[in-house]
Amino acid sequence: MSERISLADPVLGEAEKEALARVIDEGWLTMGDRVKSLEDAFARLHGVEGAVAVSSCTAGLHLCLAALDIGPGDEVLLPSLTFVATANTVLYAGARPVFVDIQRMDLPHLSMEDARAKLTSRTRGVIVMHYGGYPVDLPGWRAFADAHGLKLVEDAAHAPGVGEVGRWGDAAAFSFFANKNMTTAEGGMVLARDPVVLQDIRFMRAHGMTTGTLDRHRGHAHSYDVTMLGYNYRMDELRAALGLEQIRRLGQWNARRRKLAGYYRRVLGQALPVVIVPFQDGQETAAHLMAVLLPADAARERVMDQLREAGIQSSIHYPPVHQFSYYRDRFGPVCLPLTEGFSKRELTLPLHPSLTEAQVERVVGTLQRALEKS
Repeated sequence: MSERISLADPVLGEAEKEALARVIDEGWLTMGDRVKSLEDAFARLHGVEGAVAVSSCTAGLHLCLAALDIGPGDEVLLPSLTFVATANTVLYAGARPVFVDIQRMDLPHLSMEDARAKLTSRTRGVIVMHYGGYPVDLPGWRAFADAHGLKLVEDAAHAPGVGEVGRWGDAAAFSFFANKNMTTAEGGMVLARDPVVLQDIRFMRAHGMTTGTLDRHRGHAHSYDVTMLGYNYRMDELRAALGLEQIRRLGQWNARRRKLAGYYRRVLGQALPVVIVPFQDGQETAAHLMAVLLPADAARERVMDQLREAGIQSSIHYPPVHQFSYYRDRFGPVCLPLTEGFSKRELTLPLHPSLTEAQVERVVGTLQRALEKS
């Protein structure tokens, strides 16, 4: 059997091992200097004043909504074409998710037209998701939010270190999960335009306490106050140590991802013109996903089975959230024709910095044969 081609391999090596060993040798494992250093590095990368490290992007989105005072009785516009956590965090906040369709099959971003049609007197916020690492029209969404008195939250799980992601929303959350462009295994980061909102997020991630354990350990604070309802959403020093090594190479890895995505487009265009590659060639992107749309009559499960038999991992991004049993039972039927059509045809192919051009050719060749059989 040919060598296995993974969907999304993290890049980890001696630098990460040594960074983890140093944390263990020093003996301080919870939030400390490394967490602060990672926050500073991430803020610099995105051209903002500050950032808050958290335990996951899910935690980050929840904190964004809570700090922006979105809660019971409120409605939040958001995509259904996303990981379920995006919608779950709206429920954590006590608000109601209102699912919005995508723009087009080749542009799977939130539709502003459909969002406008679903505005009500209870709409308080909108979450935009940078699908696959391709930034949404941030100036357009900022204008939309301002025109309707809404809070704008960026789900930037797929898009670290690209363009102006994180600068237009009232708050933005990023993911460092194992399959993301940079990883701390679990973990994430939050940005916010208003320093008061960012400070609230900083307090809320650690039980609403006004001082951290490191401050008390160093004798900078004898006690603390709790000024708000908080959560245990902290990042530890081990993950921050990984993140500091990863963020140094994020730009290089994103560039490699873009190059591979461009190569996929060319090879697919020559071998499989019936396969649609969303977005435009050369568009600004972190190239997190290599999403393609199979022909409408293709048997996707059989195609995925044949890829797997050839040692090639594939996936689907995403099953629509509004069609999951929990959401269907709780909120009733929702019709999003473009989202549903996209999801039925979407196939995610391997894409990560360690992938080679020869492996891209092997993936496309295997896909071509699988489509012919299906």
